[in-house]
Amino acid sequence: QVQLVESGGGLVQAGGSLRLSCAASGRTFSSSTMAWFRQAPGKERDFVAAISASGGITYYADSVKGRFIISRDNAKNTVYLQMNSLKPEDTAVYYCAARAYYSNSATSLYDYSYWAQGTQVTVSS
Repeated sequence: QVQLVESGGGLVQAGGSLRLSCAASGRTFSSSTMAWFRQAPGKERDFVAAISASGGITYYADSVKGRFIISRDNAKNTVYLQMNSLKPEDTAVYYCAARAYYSNSATSLYDYSYWAQGTQVTVSS
């Protein structure tokens, strides 16, 4: 099993920036598609961004395009989510996830088998 540990969450003002990190312990990290999801209170867990194993292909939810950047450093077994121009509606628990096997989708909750514990991001007005 791949183990994922997140860090970097916290409280920021609207318009500010925050960078989340997700460190993987498994040796298969470099061959795994990775993603970030988020879940606000009372809402579904929604897709935020995904990145291919090599880092060459990325996908973003429409709500974060142009503001968030997903990246990875396979040498450090770490994936990042740079969050810029934050809005109050970005407030949620953010989860890092890893895909265990190939599928035709990379944006569904059910594409991913391994999950980090989640980190709270709160954006104030």
